[in-house]
Amino acid sequence: MARPMRLKERIPVRWRIAVTCAGLTFLILVVFAVVLGNLVGDRMRDDFEDELRNASGALASETTVGTDAVSGRRVISSPRLPDSAMAEGAVIRIVDRFGRPLATTNRAIDLGPPSEEIAEIGTFRVASEPVATSGAIETFVQYGEPDDDLEASVGRLWLFLGAGVLGGTLLALLAGLTVAHRAMRPIASLTALAREIAATRDPSRRMPVPAADDEIGELAETMDGMLEALDEARGERERAFERQREFVADASHELRTPLTSVQANLELLAAALPEGDDRHAATSALGSTRRMSRLVADLSLLARADAGRRSARTRVDLAEVARGALREIAPLADERELRSRIEGPLPIEGNPDELHRLIRNLLENAVRYTPADATVSLSAVADDGEARLVVADDGPGIPDGLGDQIFERFVRGDGPADTATGGGSGLGLAIVRAVAVSHGGKVEAGRSELGGAGFTVRLPLAPAQDRVLDSGVDETQPAEA
Repeated sequence: MARPMRLKERIPVRWRIAVTCAGLTFLILVVFAVVLGNLVGDRMRDDFEDELRNASGALASETTVGTDAVSGRRVISSPRLPDSAMAEGAVIRIVDRFGRPLATTNRAIDLGPPSEEIAEIGTFRVASEPVATSGAIETFVQYGEPDDDLEASVGRLWLFLGAGVLGGTLLALLAGLTVAHRAMRPIASLTALAREIAATRDPSRRMPVPAADDEIGELAETMDGMLEALDEARGERERAFERQREFVADASHELRTPLTSVQANLELLAAALPEGDDRHAATSALGSTRRMSRLVADLSLLARADAGRRSARTRVDLAEVARGALREIAPLADERELRSRIEGPLPIEGNPDELHRLIRNLLENAVRYTPADATVSLSAVADDGEARLVVADDGPGIPDGLGDQIFERFVRGDGPADTATGGGSGLGLAIVRAVAVSHGGKVEAGRSELGGAGFTVRLPLAPAQDRVLDSGVDETQPAEA
């Protein structure tokens, strides 16, 4: 039992190669994007914090804190405080060390107590720098900017990197498909040629071997060597079969002469002997010799057909041959009704003996496998440039399971309808097909209009310019014995 194919095995090789390349590219790009995104993002955040420190340091250096000599109140001076806040959208506060505001650009926002590190207060990042004062009170400048733009820039960075990963993966997939297609093109050519050779069963064809000394070239060379070996083996087998066919044809032909002599001597001996055991033995031997002669004749005909030996051909009227075969088979029909419809003449270039054998075998087959009260019909008519010969009966029909095998050699049915004494050789229908094919025709078997077996033989008629047709004869009465 063949194991079921997994999903991976159903995917074409070119797609597997392309997907593998795209997967590896995706992993490499993801690692690269993660590393690059983190580095660039951290660098952008560091630059932002440096800008915060620089801005807070600059403001702290320009800010002075003193005490009014008259009122004793604290005086804070920072010339760029409003401008810096407006330019950057920032919040600037001057606070004491506890974070209490001394001056601010936006009192609604609390940046918390000062810290040496960059602090995150809500959406703000805050840098604190001490102000140089002569008094005992420590004062700090807090400079805070919202990090929305920073995070938006980092987000755009990750979006760009993600699009680059997907775009690079898609390009790798397309490039992998292109490369795999070009790499698989020679294999596809070899596959197509191998499929064509398998369809035609012609191993004499050769595989094109690429000039490149690579795996594909090695595969093509191996397949070409295999085809060459198969062609040689087929040639040897055909030569052996040809020698065997020639031997069978020659042997069958050579056996006919001694069998004819033996048959003639047995006929004379049986006629000369008085009634008794000796005459019965001679008669039995004569019957066996006749059956052997018919078998040798059948084998000789098939052997000549196998060997391609064409018998002598002459102009034959198939209608007359059919009438003769029908008259010859009539004594064997017993109580069966023989019907015929023969229209002629039907001129054919062929061998009269072989055509007579073809029709007689079909009629014998119909008589053999039908009950005693059956009807057997023979039809021979012209049909579209062909002679159509039909033998039909109303018997049990072709046995189940035989089908097209019925024309094979030594294939025969059996049963209560088989009326042949001692059975047949199983070569009758094989001879029918061999004769039909050798005369450029064909034979088909199936169910007849009478309900039993039906055999149709089609043979090409002689060229129209060489034929003289009459009105034809229509016979629909039992044949004469």
